[in-house]
Amino acid sequence: MKEFIENLPDGWTIYVWIVVAAGILIAAVFALRWAAKNSQFDEDIKYVVFTKDDENKMDPEEYAKSRAVVEKQEKLRAEYLEERAKAHAAKHAGR
Repeated sequence: MKEFIENLPDGWTIYVWIVVAAGILIAAVFALRWAAKNSQFDEDIKYVVFTKDDENKMDPEEYAKSRAVVEKQEKLRAEYLEERAKAHAAKHAGR
């Protein structure tokens, strides 16, 4: 193998770099696509860390926004768990 590499003409390594760069770009596109489909770019997600105990530390508008975001996230979670339970039941119903 070493002899084969030594006998290659000059400039062959650029092609290795091109292939690696193409692979990285393709992986980045798939990662961004996954993130977009799974709501990973939601700016309001930062409000999930706040609890009802944080009301006196926040502006009234921010607190109201945080409660709305938490409520929305809890609803999405309940829907997800319901779909997951249905899929699990359907999978095991055929046994």
